[in-house]
Amino acid sequence: MMYPFMTLDDGTEIVHSEMKDNGKVKVYVEKPDEKDCFHHAVCWIPGYQWEDVNGFDEKALARYEEVLRSTAHLILQFSQEGGFEHAANF
Repeated sequence: MMYPFMTLDDGTEIVHSEMKDNGKVKVYVEKPDEKDCFHHAVCWIPGYQWEDVNGFDEKALARYEEVLRSTAHLILQFSQEGGFEHAANF
């Protein structure tokens, strides 16, 4: 299951999985694009290993990684508690 986490000012959506048995969390980044429909990428945290990158250049990935690094503690916590809404008791 993927849980919503954050929408950035440029329309980029960030969602994450539950924590896997190996302690990693899959983070999916997706941004609407007029030409290609969507750009997307997967980042596994901790470790920040990117895969399945489509449409994002190195500059964009660096920006998204900066966001992920600054919020990884929250993503890791929420991934064990059923996402933000469950962790926040909404």
